[in-house]
Amino acid sequence: MLRIGVLGAGHLGKIHIKLLKEIPDFELSGFYDISPEVSKAVEQEFKIRSFSSYDELMEHSDAVDVVTPTIHHYESASRAIKRSKHVFIEKPLTNTLEEAKSLLALSREADVKVQVGHVERYNPAFIAARPFCNQPMFIESHRLAQFNPRGTDVSVVLDLMIHDIDIVLSLVRSSIKRISASGVAVISDTPDIANARIEFDNGCVANLTSSRISMKNMRKSRFFQKDAYISVDFLEKQVSVTRLKNLEGVEDPHGITIDPGEGRQRKQIYFHNPEVIPANAIKSELEDFSKAILQDTEPPVNIEDGYKALDIAFQIIEKMNLNAGFPAKTPAPPPNPLPRKK
Repeated sequence: MLRIGVLGAGHLGKIHIKLLKEIPDFELSGFYDISPEVSKAVEQEFKIRSFSSYDELMEHSDAVDVVTPTIHHYESASRAIKRSKHVFIEKPLTNTLEEAKSLLALSREADVKVQVGHVERYNPAFIAARPFCNQPMFIESHRLAQFNPRGTDVSVVLDLMIHDIDIVLSLVRSSIKRISASGVAVISDTPDIANARIEFDNGCVANLTSSRISMKNMRKSRFFQKDAYISVDFLEKQVSVTRLKNLEGVEDPHGITIDPGEGRQRKQIYFHNPEVIPANAIKSELEDFSKAILQDTEPPVNIEDGYKALDIAFQIIEKMNLNAGFPAKTPAPPPNPLPRKK
């Protein structure tokens, strides 16, 4: 059984603690949080050990679950990797691309498993839709959220759009030819709504929109490919597939027949709603993390995936800032000790 410790016991950290206790392959060794008040409350609520320091937590763990603010991801993960600990790290991978490159090199040198928490890969709706996505050529995604001050510590691209960037990169196996982007700062000092257009060498185009100042929440993506259109509602966990096939034999009464004329093959449009099997996405990704360690396999969402998504995210931010005249900002170094994820 693997001993795992949680770094950070904020809102998301507590969710991870609860779920880790339910996974048989993990023995939850405890957690570390900078706040004595939070530590005491979480220790009593979950009946687990609160360590007095991050180093003490690592001494009693084979793996570390990093659920700190993004600005502390690199320091948290690098310290664990240098001690040959496997690491699960929430998205985005790190606060800067330079940190991500360094973390990637450290993980390869230490030969440890690193999984990044791009949780939408585990969304039951996406899992149901994935078998039908065969070389999409146009992708449109809308990820809209109601305003929450807790989410403004990072760019809307790193907080929201990066989910869809990762989904797109997992489906489109082609190099990127061009990226264009624009954004508007409405409430905070950085763009609160952003749009990006990613063009791939194989002709695929992805149009991504993210907002954290919307009146309602929305997480929808549409995938268009030859003879098929797949719609995924990540929020409501719903999938619809519309396919065009040559009509063979008797017409389907539930389909729509198209007759192109001039003796050409008639076609029919079929509608299908794949079964979406309910599951807890966070629990599923943590279970896969344990399997990767125990079976010595590559995590389904590995550190390279996290790096690629972050690379594209920063390219989008750069394009967006240039178009809008936002100054380039160098992230400030994190203070010590490590705080929790809010």
